[in-house]
Amino acid sequence: MSLQYQAVQWNRQKRLYDAVLVGGVALYLLGFGAVTEFLFPNITEEILLMRAFGSAAFILLHIILCIGPLGRLNAGFLPLLYNRRHAGVTLFLLALIHAVMVVTTYHAGGDTNPIASIWVSSPLTHSVAGVPFQAFGFLALVILFLMAATSHDFWLANLSAPVWKSLHMLVYAAYALLVLHVTFGVLQAETSLVYAVTMAAGLVTVLGLHGLAASKEARLDRKINAPDTDGWVEAGAVADIPDNRARIVCVAGERVAIFKYAGKISAVSNVCQHQNGPLGEGKIVAGCITCPWHGYQYLPETGASPPPFVERVPTFQVRLKNGRVWVNPQPNPAGTRAEPAVIEL
Repeated sequence: MSLQYQAVQWNRQKRLYDAVLVGGVALYLLGFGAVTEFLFPNITEEILLMRAFGSAAFILLHIILCIGPLGRLNAGFLPLLYNRRHAGVTLFLLALIHAVMVVTTYHAGGDTNPIASIWVSSPLTHSVAGVPFQAFGFLALVILFLMAATSHDFWLANLSAPVWKSLHMLVYAAYALLVLHVTFGVLQAETSLVYAVTMAAGLVTVLGLHGLAASKEARLDRKINAPDTDGWVEAGAVADIPDNRARIVCVAGERVAIFKYAGKISAVSNVCQHQNGPLGEGKIVAGCITCPWHGYQYLPETGASPPPFVERVPTFQVRLKNGRVWVNPQPNPAGTRAEPAVIEL
């Protein structure tokens, strides 16, 4: 098995994902330009391009933030998580083009340093017009740059998974800054309620989906059965677990993925060591648990990746009793073999 195992590289699915991503962005930019030219024939080319790239980046950020909770609510959306980092890098490039055009158009012609001009060009006043909205955008761009620059497994390995994930959780800070940037920018330049309603709809969608996903996972985590006299916890019926798939249960405060495969049952931690992806939402491929996010694989009996890969997750002892799965809530050290429970026919 280890000789056949290969890390996920470029394949048809990745190429299709990127083709749809690039094609969608290109179609949006062309459509935005055509509609804007029709509605505002006197608009300058610079303003049109600034708005096109800026709005494309903002919309793509909404899509990226919605993919995670959608995958939690409906497994049909899980394929969108595949290679999501490319969407993040595309988002940064769109935002960077927008920012460069803004700085070149509005801040490069004076005596003040263009970057410094962003902070002093809009002095604070008691009106909306005095809010320095461009500063919000600049701070968001810095965060997006850090995320795009570290969107590679090299940085994940060197920063460690917890640090890397904490850094990339700053996407929510970037989103908040961009909401302020766009809101105050629009309020200073436009009077139509269409822009305000659209902004509100996007914000409600992102917050609503995250709230629904969090509520669903909280309900699942609360479904904890009392331990047996020897401390083992009942985790449900064998029949409820699809072949080559898993059921995720909360055991002693930790999510555990219980997999059924080849007439056996094994349990591992639900957290992938690559990017903390949900292993229990993946499936068994070529005898390996395969993470649905980026294809990282682990042997179900040991929680270890096939050589030469070194990722490991904790395993849990399991046993079967009257068609029910029981789990020892004490995890084994990552990479430790746990004897699978054999399903009696």
